[in-house]
Amino acid sequence: MAVNAKKIAVYLLVVFALYVIITDPSKAADYVQIGFEGISDAAKAIGDFMTWLADGAQ
Repeated sequence: MAVNAKKIAVYLLVVFALYVIITDPSKAADYVQIGFEGISDAAKAIGDFMTWLADGAQ
């Protein structure tokens, strides 16, 4: 049953993404930019944490 719920959730996500891209491409581009900014911020935070650990965690 959980597998079916996962398939349905993925299907709904794909349908929603296609709907947004088709109906409002500029908004879709904004969503992509927000996603990449979030990934970039997360990678920077991990890098800062690793640097802090390498410096002796002080």
